[in-house]
Amino acid sequence: MDHALVSASTIVWLGFAIGAAFGASSQRTGFCTMGAVSDAVNIGDWTRMRMWALAVALATLGTGALHALGLFDPAKTLYTGARLPWLSHIVGGLAFGVGMTLASGCAGKTLIRIGGGNLKSVVVFVFLAIGASMTLRGLTGVWRVEFLDPVALQLPHGQTLPAFLAAAGMEAGKASLAASALAGGGLLAWALASRDARHPEVLLGGAIVGLAVVAGWYVNGHLGHIAEHPDTLEEVFLATNSGRAESLSFVAPQAFTLELLLLWSDANRQMSFGIASALGVIAGAAAMALATGSFRIESFRDPADLVRHIAGGLLMGFGGVTALGCTLGQGVSGLSTLALGAAITTAAIIAGAVATMKLQYWLPTRAG
Repeated sequence: MDHALVSASTIVWLGFAIGAAFGASSQRTGFCTMGAVSDAVNIGDWTRMRMWALAVALATLGTGALHALGLFDPAKTLYTGARLPWLSHIVGGLAFGVGMTLASGCAGKTLIRIGGGNLKSVVVFVFLAIGASMTLRGLTGVWRVEFLDPVALQLPHGQTLPAFLAAAGMEAGKASLAASALAGGGLLAWALASRDARHPEVLLGGAIVGLAVVAGWYVNGHLGHIAEHPDTLEEVFLATNSGRAESLSFVAPQAFTLELLLLWSDANRQMSFGIASALGVIAGAAAMALATGSFRIESFRDPADLVRHIAGGLLMGFGGVTALGCTLGQGVSGLSTLALGAAITTAAIIAGAVATMKLQYWLPTRAG
């Protein structure tokens, strides 16, 4: 497609469509990273974890294919730079993992549950957006910039697995193909090793999420990429908040969504791929919930439940921005670029969630 024919509004509508596909599929199949961790920790069921692994595997293989075909460059994303702010990844990931456990789901699950009629998730959305905005440009943003982000490792090359292989002497193109095939193929083999994971619904859930991330990279990193804008003569990625190639990620976009609603009359605030994809998740989940008769209005049990969800939303907002992504932004989109920071963040998110789940189980036992 001629890039001259692609407008920012086209990128926005494609983002909405990708988000809607993700939302509808996840509403139907129960795709949820926190649910996957909870199932594995609490009942020893790894089926949803294999669904998540399938999503990461297909996202990795698809992203590698786009790169090999010259349709997308992972170096144009915020995940792959030579500077590795490892403390931000760890602290942000742990905070996000704790937050998503308290809030009954990650940022993406919050959007899905809003579509399904969950009023608790509306509250989580608002406080997650507030926490993310504060960490982007507010009080906690000052703390992040002063105390966390400066603690970083400066690598002699990019932080991706292909970059490490290339530094060891492998040709860059072969390194990219080999790393994508190794990581994606290994995850795919593990995901499909269990008979339960080969259930059509599990396969569908993982496949659509993984392919949605690949579609996001193609739309944002190829169709929306202008190497030299005719007005500014600078490289541009249309309809992005970061100014770089983006795929699915749901923390900062929730902050930008709330800001757009609050500052609608400000001409500098524009609809973006991230905002549109977040709204698409809600729309897709709502359509699926209504179609399957699973739409239910749900509210808080008691004040303690409200406090837990508010705290969870704030922690997810802080953690997602600090770690440069959430369970989708880092745990699928980031991992698809084979970035070391994404792996650190994902491990920290899982660690924070597991620790919180164990504590939630232990406290009532101790009280009893």
